[in-house]
Amino acid sequence: MKEEKLQMKTQLVDEIKEKIENAESIVLVNYRGLNVEEVTELRSNFREKDVDYKVYKNTMMRRAFNELGITELDELLKGPSAVAFSNDDAVAAAKVSAEFAKDHEKLEIKAGIVDGKVIGVEEVKALAELPSREVLIAQVLGGLNAPIQGLANVLTGNLRGLAVVLQAIADKKEEEATA
Repeated sequence: MKEEKLQMKTQLVDEIKEKIENAESIVLVNYRGLNVEEVTELRSNFREKDVDYKVYKNTMMRRAFNELGITELDELLKGPSAVAFSNDDAVAAAKVSAEFAKDHEKLEIKAGIVDGKVIGVEEVKALAELPSREVLIAQVLGGLNAPIQGLANVLTGNLRGLAVVLQAIADKKEEEATA
């Protein structure tokens, strides 16, 4: 019986480690004081953004983080803790957490992890202010398109000017020929 329990705990730690390794970013929150409806709303918000929101025992999370060499979170893994794993969009977990915390003061952001580095509450909030990946890609593409469009306008402007000058010369020659 004891061996089965140990095996289950080991599997759970391995599951948490896998989620940590596959995540673009992670946000650790304290959900103490939220009622069932609020927690359900929070879970729904995370689900909409494809963020995996889980509540694990602190000892299991601590062990998984420590096995991956992340010891900075040990002090924060006290009290009710939940973790949000963002696998596709690095800002999604931070954005959902920060927006929800604005309306629900009881949700406390404890810390985050981006690219394997632990970040504090202020950095998580700053991360939440960044535009989503799709918006950033659109901005980059717009920035790349602007110089090309400007070059095209300059070139067509020069060609248009040349056409006007040639038309004026042709009109003048025609007038001289008729006069």
